[in-house]
Amino acid sequence: MRCRFARALARPLVLVAAASAIAFAPAAPAVSDSVVVGGFPVDVSESPWTVALSSRDRFGGTRAGQFCGGVAVGPTTVLTAAHCVDEEVLGAPPDEVRDLKVITGRTSLTSQQGHEIAVRSTWVNPEYDPVGNSGDFAVLTLAAPLPSGSAIAMAPAGDPAYRADTAATVYGWGDTTGSGAYADSLHAARVRVLPDALCAAAYPGNDEGTYRADTMLCAGERAGGPDACQGDSGGPLVAQGKLIGLVSWGSGCGWAGSPGVYTRVSDVLRKLGPAGA
Repeated sequence: MRCRFARALARPLVLVAAASAIAFAPAAPAVSDSVVVGGFPVDVSESPWTVALSSRDRFGGTRAGQFCGGVAVGPTTVLTAAHCVDEEVLGAPPDEVRDLKVITGRTSLTSQQGHEIAVRSTWVNPEYDPVGNSGDFAVLTLAAPLPSGSAIAMAPAGDPAYRADTAATVYGWGDTTGSGAYADSLHAARVRVLPDALCAAAYPGNDEGTYRADTMLCAGERAGGPDACQGDSGGPLVAQGKLIGLVSWGSGCGWAGSPGVYTRVSDVLRKLGPAGA
């Protein structure tokens, strides 16, 4: 599967409104164990910077309209994947989607916990390459500030959190099985940052995408196992208490030899500069 956004519950194709399907790149069948695959439930208080992107008009109300994840990096600033806010996904340019919101402080999407905050504006990385998947990030500016303590620091270039074999955690409300079983509650999975050489060998440039170490990193386990999956796109990969990646793409979910690929947050910082957060 290329990009990791959510399917509507009625099971038309990925990233659709309740009644209409949108065709994307062909997907390999995903076979895996559980969310954020191979994961475990967590309370949002353990990762208050993890947020859900929502549009009930587009994705229905069963799971509060959740279709992607995001991560708060400032009082009114949320990062997500660029492919999550594509016009083909949302049915309109993001700034024209009337009910585009960020849900914060909510463990279960079926609860009334936390806050729903409108997105005031959206900036998509102009260097995003939807074919190779490089530069897959967007910045959402919120209409009201997030609760105090909701933001996480971003790891700059050279931070030890990016070193291969570093333990990391990915968070999301995505597919728990690789076959369309989406979580109502927030899950996390423990993974490891993998060497760039391994990732480049897994994705040398084909229909799935091309691994670029300057704009991406990958994480998982060499033998397969815990991984992000559909519906987790844009969500955070955290290591040593800092944000290092945004869920972006991969082949399948939890497959051996096909690690999850993340937007490298040091590249986000390079493009935005310190004022970007």
